[in-house]
Amino acid sequence: MSIEPKLKRFNQSVMSKYQIYNSIFMTLPFDSVTKTGVLLPLFHETCEKGFANGDDPTTIVETFFKKYQARRSAESQINLLFRFIQYIERQVVLFDAIEDAAFSTVNNMEGVGTLRYLKGFARSNNKLDELKKYLEEFKVRIVLTAHPTQFYPGSVLAIITDLAKAIEENNLTDINNLFGQLGKTPFFKRKKPTPYFEAKSLIWYLENVFYHSFSEIYNYIQQNIFDDGKKHNDIINIGFWPGGDRDGNPFVKPSTTLKVAKKLKQAILRKYYTDLKDLRRKLTFRGVEERIIKLETTIYKYSIDLNYKKAITAKELLLELLSIRNIIVEEHQHLYENEINDLINRVHLFGYFFATLDIRQDSRIHHSVFTTVVDYLIEKGSKSFPKNYHELSESEQIDILSKVGDEDIDYDSFEDEMVSNTLKTIDVIKEIQSFNGEKGANRYIISNNQTALNVMQLFAMLKMVAFADDLTVDIVPLFETITDLENAPSVMEQLYTNPVYRAHLEKRGNKQTIMLGFSDGTKDGGYLMANWGIFKAKERLTEMSRKYDITAIFFDGRGGPPARGGGKTHNFYASLGPTIEDKEVQLTIQGQTISANFGTKKSSQFNLEQLISSGLFNRIGESDNALSAEDKMVMNDLAETSYQAYKDFKNHDKFIPYLERMSTLKYYAKTNIGSRPSKRGNSDKLVFSDLRAIPFVGSWSQLKQNVPGFYGVGIALKKYEENGEFHKVEQLYKNSKFFKTLLENSMMSLTKSFFDLTKYMAKDEEFGEFWSLIYKEYLETERLLLKVTGYKELMEHEPAGKASIQVRESIVLPLLTIQQYALKKIQELNKEDIKDEEKIKIFEKIVTRSLFGNINASRNSA
Repeated sequence: MSIEPKLKRFNQSVMSKYQIYNSIFMTLPFDSVTKTGVLLPLFHETCEKGFANGDDPTTIVETFFKKYQARRSAESQINLLFRFIQYIERQVVLFDAIEDAAFSTVNNMEGVGTLRYLKGFARSNNKLDELKKYLEEFKVRIVLTAHPTQFYPGSVLAIITDLAKAIEENNLTDINNLFGQLGKTPFFKRKKPTPYFEAKSLIWYLENVFYHSFSEIYNYIQQNIFDDGKKHNDIINIGFWPGGDRDGNPFVKPSTTLKVAKKLKQAILRKYYTDLKDLRRKLTFRGVEERIIKLETTIYKYSIDLNYKKAITAKELLLELLSIRNIIVEEHQHLYENEINDLINRVHLFGYFFATLDIRQDSRIHHSVFTTVVDYLIEKGSKSFPKNYHELSESEQIDILSKVGDEDIDYDSFEDEMVSNTLKTIDVIKEIQSFNGEKGANRYIISNNQTALNVMQLFAMLKMVAFADDLTVDIVPLFETITDLENAPSVMEQLYTNPVYRAHLEKRGNKQTIMLGFSDGTKDGGYLMANWGIFKAKERLTEMSRKYDITAIFFDGRGGPPARGGGKTHNFYASLGPTIEDKEVQLTIQGQTISANFGTKKSSQFNLEQLISSGLFNRIGESDNALSAEDKMVMNDLAETSYQAYKDFKNHDKFIPYLERMSTLKYYAKTNIGSRPSKRGNSDKLVFSDLRAIPFVGSWSQLKQNVPGFYGVGIALKKYEENGEFHKVEQLYKNSKFFKTLLENSMMSLTKSFFDLTKYMAKDEEFGEFWSLIYKEYLETERLLLKVTGYKELMEHEPAGKASIQVRESIVLPLLTIQQYALKKIQELNKEDIKDEEKIKIFEKIVTRSLFGNINASRNSA
């Protein structure tokens, strides 16, 4: 049976349904304003025509009111704009739900990149044994982070889930009821969430999505590829940052970390209890029933009370299930063997920890804490540290840190809460390992890692506080800036040649996890250099690690959009050549990227399988992704040229003022979507280094300029065009999957840009020239990307994806117009001699509220 083109499937299953259901949706009355649903299409049409005529957002809004609502008072006009925002937010939810419902129709669940495809490919190429070997040693770890890019509260996420199901089943009664519920459910969080609340929100995905999709994937590999029913490599696992990520978040306390770990354990125990309850109804055989009942009772009581005295360990639970399965096989004709296998596999994958809780803190905080602790120990007369410790060289300090052991430290004697909390957190890691198992918390990430000393300070603290006898924690340095990425290999060599640290790695299986940050890399060095800098760092770190017989495990700190390492991430991993270690794929998933790519069982399974297959063709595929020497020279030159262009742009005297006054940057802090502050420093003045990547990239996205996803690319390509060497770039594109993926993801950033929205800024006395600089680079990048790819239009290779973007951008066009109108009003009001603070507050509220729909519609814009 032939499969219709993806775009046709998208139009039939998504577009047609959206048009039908949106027409119903628009007739529903919401709150006190009548005819809002009738007026919004008129406003949408006014926006489209206005921008086509070159009008600015203020003119468009005023034209609409003059033409259709001339009798409205100023207050009534503002109220209508708020109602438009409410409507559009809910239209985005409707489109999300329809896309979720159609996921398995639009995406071929047995196509390229799926496990079924892999099996067929391997069998037809006589490489089934190679596939099995690959699956026994390859791992994928997705790490859920608490980074604030999820604008949907939990209640709305639940509506999306229910609405998707109702749409899939064409249940008009439920759809109508859910529309009504959607209209009355608030989107805005009046208080910032706590880190614990963030953790609870993400545990919903563990319980309702990953618990099922992980086991589906594992079961398929066990039953259809190995076909032996035996335990195999836990190819997929999950990491968890909420409650453990202390970097820049003063609200994450040691008690928070402990509380989240207990919540994770309780959540997985409850899932096991539900499965055991189902098994109890089926396994009603002699010699089995009473054992299942006993297990069900024990796990139920344990899930209610984690201090339950008759509790059993995860290993004991697994052994008992295996014993029961043996009886079923030997005495009861394999009845319900698959069902009990499913639970056995889940216990194998999730243990009592569900997800591995990572701890993270900034190296600068560690240095400050460690300095205070050393001073305290010297004063106490500790023999570990000489009195002149702080005057010693870095290598001498590292030598001392290698030899430290258990120290008697009174946490409460420190006045600085950061010091005592950092030390208590290490104790908490040990405690979590005691009741959730080692995988409950066995990684400590050092962000902004710059030196080997940063690693050894944490190494020493871990041993001094809780792990003197056996350090069962992996220390993960995170290299972020372009300079840090360049220095990373020498830092790691310093650690590999340290006998004590090397002995620690041997105990950990001779593996070293190294985290690389796309987000801050892009903010620091621009799109091309960030990606190429990480690629080069991975090559050099692979070479360095292999030199010392260490397997490097790369953990990528990716955000949603291409500007933060996102886009089609599995294409990146599939494009890596033999010079980069690829035993594991590890990446962060955050915010609306979780709900967009992993929000349903089907989307989760599909995207996880894509990641699993991404490294396969580097192993058993026919193509060689290694870059030639000439291609490397071209790639390096392109990156260097774009880096210089981006640095010049970043150093422009209007760069910070433009972000501060013309974008939505400062409004991110007012959205109450995340527990942590929107910037690192305490300064009232905007400092670039303090800026977090999410509001930085997100602000460009709200302007529909998406600068971090393309700036410098056009300038770099144009250099080759002007020098008559464009054929070299075309050759690189033809030869390198990495470069091809890079450019095609940049196209996504360009596709989501809409400069007509802010064209009025070109006339601005202060920022006109700066806006024109950005727009010129946008046009050049678009022109040259089409030239190098041979496409006639952006994203020509992915018409269904482009169609989805176009619909979403169309939905929020009125929202963007309202946002720019409000920003312009704020600027005008701030210039007046006597400021009308009440009016300013109203327009600021409009800007803040409009962030929600824009972010959610983009699905990967921050």
